[in-house]
Amino acid sequence: MQTVSSQQSNKRIAELAVLPVFFDLRGKRVVVIGGGEPAAWKTELLAAAGAQVDVYAEEVCEELSALASTSIILHPRPWTPDDLEGAALAIADIEDDAEAHAFIAAAKALAVPYNVIDRPEFCQFQFGAIVNRSPVVVGISTAGAAPILGQAVRRRIETLLPQTLTQWALLAAKLRGKVMDQLAAGPQRRAFWERLADRAFGSRAPDASDENINLPAASAAGRVTLVGAGPGDAELLTIKAVRALQSADVILFDDLVSSEVLELARREAKRMLVGKRAQRESCAQDEINAMMLSLARQGKHVVRLKSGDPMIFGRAGEEIEMLERHGVGVSVVPGISAGLALASRLGVSLTHRDHAQSVRFVTGHSRKGVLPDTLNWAALADPATTSVYYMSRRTLPGIVTELSARGMSLETPAIIAGSLGRADEQIWRGTIGEAVNAVEAFPLSAPTIFAVGDALSMKRAHVTSDPWNLSQYTDSIGIIHS
Repeated sequence: MQTVSSQQSNKRIAELAVLPVFFDLRGKRVVVIGGGEPAAWKTELLAAAGAQVDVYAEEVCEELSALASTSIILHPRPWTPDDLEGAALAIADIEDDAEAHAFIAAAKALAVPYNVIDRPEFCQFQFGAIVNRSPVVVGISTAGAAPILGQAVRRRIETLLPQTLTQWALLAAKLRGKVMDQLAAGPQRRAFWERLADRAFGSRAPDASDENINLPAASAAGRVTLVGAGPGDAELLTIKAVRALQSADVILFDDLVSSEVLELARREAKRMLVGKRAQRESCAQDEINAMMLSLARQGKHVVRLKSGDPMIFGRAGEEIEMLERHGVGVSVVPGISAGLALASRLGVSLTHRDHAQSVRFVTGHSRKGVLPDTLNWAALADPATTSVYYMSRRTLPGIVTELSARGMSLETPAIIAGSLGRADEQIWRGTIGEAVNAVEAFPLSAPTIFAVGDALSMKRAHVTSDPWNLSQYTDSIGIIHS
């Protein structure tokens, strides 16, 4: 049984350029040196965090002058090292290097964390871009390398976090004591908070019914979520998939799942590699089933993370049947299957008004590792239907032989794709007659799909900067399997 992941997958967190920390400044004294607009912005930010701000500057801008209050005191004189005494933080807007060095020396002598605005080489800590849903506060840093990129990240996050998140966070703080008293630590509490988090990302603010929320003991029974990881690009995960990864206790993942996807998982989650691929040691399906069942019976939330979509040649049906037979709750989060990923990667449509009115996803091998003997080759030889053969690296020559024998022209367009969406991705385009030789360049262990049909001759008019510009799929999609 393979229960230990690769070194890369075992690493719970990638290398950090800086450590994100949050200062509690409520009622604490902070020193700001300088009277320009940069100092004014930092002063307003510090006061919003509850700090008592002392500003030292011979001259102050109009914006800073307007901020003067009981929590922001302006001292119209040059700063001295003694002014930093007792400060929780010290921030300066200084352009002169000699003065900046003097400021740093004074701060170090008094063990006060320091920052010279817009001069990373003179900073012990940095201010990042902020998304404010206080008490939920998101800080974004590029370690001083690309502030504009940090602002772009902030704008992206702003669109994901509803304004009502502030009210849900305040409700969470209000209920925290009750939860601590009435629910046992571990799965029970986490289950409650996950339910509240699901509501927080809805479309409404909390109301009186939420404030009087019932706190029944959460079920100790575990559950399993089958999650589709898609072709490898973490940005193609659904929000629901990310939430499942963030709430997992254990993640059983295939070796085709990328490290970028695993990086989105809950840090405390145990990760276990159970991948199955040609010519590699792997867990048997019975072993995977036993692991899921055992872990769920321990009250854990188990995420079975599969590349592509779990319901397409992912043996999800066997796993669901086994779990339900033993009374374990199971749910499914879909992912982007390899066939659809290939179409969007190349900008070709699997269906076309003039060339193909349906799509078939076909297994490329049976349990014995050869072509299934139940496939309807006469139907598959119809060039007006786009067929995508999964797991077809070894059986591709046999597929071409069968299609040709049923009348399909050897000039029919074809695509071979291996390790789609990964660093070692290979893509070939040609005809089915040429594919037999072309597939020899693909490693036997590479997850390979073989697409065939007249619609594949169509090329997109232009290439976008986004290789995963997902197309809209119409008409019927059929799935054929052994």
